[in-house]
Amino acid sequence: MANILVSLTSPGGLENLQILEQPQLTPKEDEIIVRHDAIGMNFVDIYHRRGIYALPSYPAVIGVEAAGTVEAVGSAIAGLKIGDRIAYCGVPAGAYATRRALAAQRAILLPPQIDAATAASSLLKAMTAYMLLYKTYPVGTGTTVLVHAAAGGLGAILVKWAKELGATVIGTVSSEEKAELARSYGADHLIVGRDADLVGEVKFRTNGRGVDVGYDGIGGSVLAKTIDSVRPFGTVATIGQAAGPIPPVSVDQLRPGKALSHPSILAFIIDQANYREAANAAIAAMENGITAVVAGKYPLEEAARAQEFLESGRAAGSLLLIPE
Repeated sequence: MANILVSLTSPGGLENLQILEQPQLTPKEDEIIVRHDAIGMNFVDIYHRRGIYALPSYPAVIGVEAAGTVEAVGSAIAGLKIGDRIAYCGVPAGAYATRRALAAQRAILLPPQIDAATAASSLLKAMTAYMLLYKTYPVGTGTTVLVHAAAGGLGAILVKWAKELGATVIGTVSSEEKAELARSYGADHLIVGRDADLVGEVKFRTNGRGVDVGYDGIGGSVLAKTIDSVRPFGTVATIGQAAGPIPPVSVDQLRPGKALSHPSILAFIIDQANYREAANAAIAAMENGITAVVAGKYPLEEAARAQEFLESGRAAGSLLLIPE
């Protein structure tokens, strides 16, 4: 297997991603060396590349999620051994590489029934869904939720998990093809097309009430529409900006009594207790079939092409990078 990494020379375009040979790695006493079998792609990778979320220094290796096999362990490590199958997510970034040195406390042991592709495509998204469904707004029987991009990687997991909790799910998708996928995940209602009357459609499907909670990873002009789609004293969670920067929101837009939350899974799981709690919940969900759908696999050296496809919004599911 070739040893390479994808180096981001500086914030900017795809041309700033360079393929370099990876040096030999030796673990510190509290680290492991993991050989990646599958590397998960997320929109935060795009934000890191563009510089929307700045990295500590450059050049840098991006990527916040992967699954693989332990190849070496530091002298202070207990509970992990060479050959263990693990997954991880979070910062510091560094997953776009054949191998990496990883703080051992971030390693999540994988049960036999969860393969590397499933783990790498689903772990961070399932942990995000756990944060949104349990921490941001408690979802349960009788709750109505709005899920944007309901056929995407996070969207699929949110739809499946919300349905398991007893919620009614209204999803948005950009095409009829994606609508069929979202229906297969359990969505009760689909709003199709980027130019659809979001607020009108939501109000129609909720008898004028609005949803209890809306999850908006789209940003741009969609956020105001999401706020208007939520019932009085409901909650909006803004979790991304796939369509553009998150605009300023005035207090008056939240009348009467709506709550606006900006939860960050990367910030949430910096705390090790939160990391373990969310990871355990995510693993249990994956064992129960709540996973992302893998929409495409790319060789690691084609990371720029994979990011271009992810950025286009055409992917109906999660994308993976595979070291070869």
